[in-house]
Amino acid sequence: MTFENAKCFLEKYNQKHLLDFYNELSTSEQSELLAQIEKLDFSILKSLNTENKASDKKGKIEPLITAATINDIAKNSKEYYEIGINALKSNKIAAVLLAGGQGTRLGFDKPKGMFNIGITKNLYIFECLINNLMKIVKTSGNWIPLLIMTSEKNNDDTVNFFKENNFFGYNNNYIDFFVQDMAPSVDFNGKIYLESKSRISLSPNGNGGWFSSIIKSGLLEKLKTQGIEWLNVFAVDNVLQKIADPQFIGAVIKSGSQSGSKVVAKANPDERVGAMCLEDGKPSIIEYFELTNEMAHQRLEDGELAYKFGVTLNYLFRIDKLEEINNSRLPLHIVRKKIPYIDKNGNFITPKEPNGYKFEKLILDMIHMHESCLPYEVIRNKEFAPVKNATGVDSIDTARELLKENGIIV
Repeated sequence: MTFENAKCFLEKYNQKHLLDFYNELSTSEQSELLAQIEKLDFSILKSLNTENKASDKKGKIEPLITAATINDIAKNSKEYYEIGINALKSNKIAAVLLAGGQGTRLGFDKPKGMFNIGITKNLYIFECLINNLMKIVKTSGNWIPLLIMTSEKNNDDTVNFFKENNFFGYNNNYIDFFVQDMAPSVDFNGKIYLESKSRISLSPNGNGGWFSSIIKSGLLEKLKTQGIEWLNVFAVDNVLQKIADPQFIGAVIKSGSQSGSKVVAKANPDERVGAMCLEDGKPSIIEYFELTNEMAHQRLEDGELAYKFGVTLNYLFRIDKLEEINNSRLPLHIVRKKIPYIDKNGNFITPKEPNGYKFEKLILDMIHMHESCLPYEVIRNKEFAPVKNATGVDSIDTARELLKENGIIV
């Protein structure tokens, strides 16, 4: 893209200010800015005023009717396992690791997966996850394709870290990295911010952007060529989670559901996790802050919490359904944020109050766009050890204790 092309293009979207400092830039900085402009998806700006904007208003929320509970899984474990292991041996399953974030809340300015959770030895979060997946590789006798989503900020660090550690013993022919799509940050009038004179202010487009990012990377066609039908999508921070779990896969396939979600029974009514529910009769996830006090403490006839199943961000999706959802477009959530920026005089400003919007797609909307989703309950202290905080609940220390409880040397 040339300067003149960019100027004409930006005039169309009323964003000419992005070139205000162009003549002050070096040749390489000019090229960098033009490349950013060329790659931007300006269509998302329409969501500020159109129906594609996600509504904050929920539909009719009700408790779940059915779920694969711990007792149900125990009764049917053999059948679920056989169905799942056959799917793995038939190369129908791939895994997708969402690892685009930094370890900022841990006081760690690197990709979160690079955090060393070990005490007596090095044990990285990425290493824990690969070790968990390796158990299934050994059981099934098949290498499972693993797609790792990074961000523009952490991609080089992540890829180099895996290479330096010899992919933690995983066959690197079965690992692909892809970069999460980015979305521009805008002021309250819809003008895109600059974070420097040569760079547009961008942020990852939310955890629901992973599938469109796979498509853009070209990896979807590779998966389909391999015969992959299901994707097990999981977050980076739960070091105990089972990945490509045969029983989970088998239970979802056996149920005939379009998707599945690993859940845990909430530790208490006010635990800060999203809960599986029905919204207008379809599967959905209600965030902890959206639950009223009455709903959070509501109980069913058997005494169980009505909204007891907390999501662990470990899902199973059919590729064909994901393509259908992608074609109909996920809604964009427009979030008020404090966004550092360059003002019209070239000064770098760090705001103390929200000064604009970021655009995010959320995986919970993907769930609601399915006709069915099987909640699959796992035993909390065997599969749920999130590393979200430096101290306290769901912290480095609690994860270490759970790893040790499960016989893993830290």
